[in-house]
Amino acid sequence: MKENFKHLASKVAMPAIDMSEVANEVISETSSLLNKEGEIKQGYGMASGIFSLCLAILCFLGVIAFHFPEYLTTPELRDVYNTADIRQIMFFALLFSGGWSFSNILLNRKRNINLAAFFFVMITVALGGSRVHVGDYNHENAYYLGLDWFILDLLGSSIIFVLLEKIFPLYKGQTLFRKAWQNDLIHFGFNHLLIGFMLLVVNFTIHYGFGWLVKHSLQEFIQSIWFFPQLLLCIFIADFVEYWTHRSYHEVPFLWKYHSIHHSSEVMDWLAGSRLHILEIIVTRVLILGALYVMGFSKNVLDMYILIVGFQSVFNHSNVHLNWGPLRYILVTPDFHHWHHSSDDIAIDKNYAAHFAFIDYIFGSAVDSEKQFPDKYGVVGNYVPHGFLKQQLFPFKLQK
Repeated sequence: MKENFKHLASKVAMPAIDMSEVANEVISETSSLLNKEGEIKQGYGMASGIFSLCLAILCFLGVIAFHFPEYLTTPELRDVYNTADIRQIMFFALLFSGGWSFSNILLNRKRNINLAAFFFVMITVALGGSRVHVGDYNHENAYYLGLDWFILDLLGSSIIFVLLEKIFPLYKGQTLFRKAWQNDLIHFGFNHLLIGFMLLVVNFTIHYGFGWLVKHSLQEFIQSIWFFPQLLLCIFIADFVEYWTHRSYHEVPFLWKYHSIHHSSEVMDWLAGSRLHILEIIVTRVLILGALYVMGFSKNVLDMYILIVGFQSVFNHSNVHLNWGPLRYILVTPDFHHWHHSSDDIAIDKNYAAHFAFIDYIFGSAVDSEKQFPDKYGVVGNYVPHGFLKQQLFPFKLQK
């Protein structure tokens, strides 16, 4: 009887699962996503799997940031967002990511990608999930990585601008995972994570480099102006400084080596504007914020300017087209700024302004073309290397 039972058990026994082999498959297929580009086919669990994975990873990073807020969160941002609201967002994100990925696993739809998403959900929940305790932190800590800034901006920007690009596309056939999106995502992350270092350098340089120009009588006059005209003046001063700084990047060969990295993107979307050299970011911010510091604009005006420049810098690179009418001669729009990134002969060294298009018309640097959109983008000759580190080192490379 005992022998018969063993024989029967051997017939119905399930084959042993090699967990290390499963893990290797999951890691291999998930990491291969970083090398892919093009359209995502609907109905196979790939789109929902990628979305679930992205949400799960962002939630995981959010929990890590809450555990070590002194080193992984931005002091200026901590005073703005509400922890309770972040917990709510994280709860629904984990619920959505976990539920969708688990459903795909049961239906055997892109199982490895969804297994990775579900794994990150489980790890995040084990670390506290939406109920994670916020660790203690020193408010005066000057050295930190802006992980919370990276998470919130990536989540917000991707939702807002991807939606706009799908509803009002300039190029209708352009995919979400377009050519070289991985490179620009690394730039995006690097620029956000190092915000603490950049603010430290910028603030130090502004106070010690521009402090001697401060006139309290001028600042008091500026601050006495009503909010809206003061805001317009603030944006105009910032754009006037940026116009000539930007123009210098194009017309001075030494500076062009740094700025050419920004122009090397051959496809324009909301993520393309992140491709920048770190020294260009610092120098541009020092000059613009230095001018605003000397003028002495009110804090609420500066806060609104930061919001506007943050939105417009992303929006102007996005794959969005709207009928702007006469406003296109006043404000910088994606249509206007796309010409600046074009490698068409008629567009070289044109359309420098970041906010007010009329500045380019005043100084004779606006594109004059009967065509509505450019034919091609990027640097003429396509000589800028691909890859984040290579692009950061490119300006220091000796030219033959």
